[in-house]
Amino acid sequence: MRALRVYGKDGFRIEDIPEPQPGPGEVKLEVHFCGICGSDVHDYVEGPRLLPVGRPHPQTGRIAPITYGHEFSAEVVEVGPGVQGIQTGARVVVRPTMPCYRCRYCIEGRAIQCTQLAAVGGAADGAYARFAVVRADCVLPLPASVSWETGAYAEPLACGVRAVRRSRLEPGAVAAVIGAGPIGLLTMQMALACGAREVHVFETARVRRELALKLGASSVLDPREGDPGRVIGKLTGGQRVDVAFECAGTGPALQLADQVSGRGATIVQVGVQREPVTFDFFSLFFREKTIVTSQGYSNPEFEIAVGLLGAGRIKPHPVMTSAIIPLEEVITGGIEALLGPQRESHCKILVAP
Repeated sequence: MRALRVYGKDGFRIEDIPEPQPGPGEVKLEVHFCGICGSDVHDYVEGPRLLPVGRPHPQTGRIAPITYGHEFSAEVVEVGPGVQGIQTGARVVVRPTMPCYRCRYCIEGRAIQCTQLAAVGGAADGAYARFAVVRADCVLPLPASVSWETGAYAEPLACGVRAVRRSRLEPGAVAAVIGAGPIGLLTMQMALACGAREVHVFETARVRRELALKLGASSVLDPREGDPGRVIGKLTGGQRVDVAFECAGTGPALQLADQVSGRGATIVQVGVQREPVTFDFFSLFFREKTIVTSQGYSNPEFEIAVGLLGAGRIKPHPVMTSAIIPLEEVITGGIEALLGPQRESHCKILVAP
């Protein structure tokens, strides 16, 4: 079968590999849709940071090359020995994180901080292929009301679930989202679902500002126009926002989150900062703001995400889906499209292997 294999920096290749077979405690899946994650794009440009290159991953024992792809919906086609409660033909989504369940953090219920955390599509083969084999504990039922396409949004939505929970956002609060990419738009919807009175979105790309409005944003603002702090102050009666979610992963976006947040506010760092940033900590100190980070999701948060999709409270597809492409185009029509001159016209690209 064909698969996107990643060897390291400058090593993204679509190749023929043997069809995988499930071992004990594993499930074989036929992939329906897999979303292209921003981390895939960053890894393509900068080189993978978490790919086991040179030495095996301590939990999975795998070493590059690895099949990428971790945001996916699939159908069960075979179960390995010892697997119970999962039937062939079942519609499922996959939680790609694979905690060890033995370290202190796993035992304390903080599996996302597992010392040997592995992930499907990172330390084990993922879903940029027709078939994938995963640990049975990573498989969750896809509600009958949820389409295959929408199911591929469960993983990024889980990131938004954790971000909002980490923010301790209270009903009636006013929030801002900096960056209206897939994670930002899903975080915005999650904040609204949790009772935010208003969510204001800052985004430079016109197409993404329009998407934010369609999905329920209270206002959309281009941060390059005017003074964002004063603009948000006028919209909030001078108070600015209670919670600011930084979902762009840049230094200026973090500074913007500070500008638009009020006294005692919480800033949640959701975007991945890959370079050192300059930040005015005096502002944070003087106004007694709190800054927290949000990385990935816990197992229960992934389950919450699937439940929200099933209940129809979050509806990412088709509004957020800008293209559906075949596997053979995942590099040229997918990853490179998200880097090229038309990148601002895209939101989420789904791959149909």
